[in-house]
Amino acid sequence: MDFSMLLNRFARAIEQRDADGLADLFTDDGVYDDYFFGAAQPGRAGVSATVDHFYEGGADYRWEFFSPLASASLGYASYMFSYNSILPEANGARVVFDGMSRFDLEAGRIQRYSEVFDRGMALAQVGFAPERLQKIGLRYARDLKALPAIAPHLMTSSQALRTD
Repeated sequence: MDFSMLLNRFARAIEQRDADGLADLFTDDGVYDDYFFGAAQPGRAGVSATVDHFYEGGADYRWEFFSPLASASLGYASYMFSYNSILPEANGARVVFDGMSRFDLEAGRIQRYSEVFDRGMALAQVGFAPERLQKIGLRYARDLKALPAIAPHLMTSSQALRTD
């Protein structure tokens, strides 16, 4: 399956709450790493659970991918994403944001899906109180800073020079 077709099937599976259809696009040990919820458990059950998790807080999803670029093992695409929040504080707000998706591919199937988007802007549309947004933002920052690959970025330039 070509990458554009994979993107289309991926988006339609989310929009139609087709957990099995989405899981079929992944390898047996594939991972869906959602920027709101984090990485799901590997495999079909984890990918399927991600779709159900989406619908616990939203409805009427729309996902549009554009500017796809892919090799046999890696694909990227920009996207526009929207949904109606069904969380009580949202009062039915339509949440809209854009982002970038990364697809680690193996034999034409997704081994790992990950993404980046402005979480703060997306969550602000839901109507969360400023204190709650700050708490969530600080948790995301703490989790990022805990990644081993981030360690060099936590040093000042003079500290980095001393360790080289």
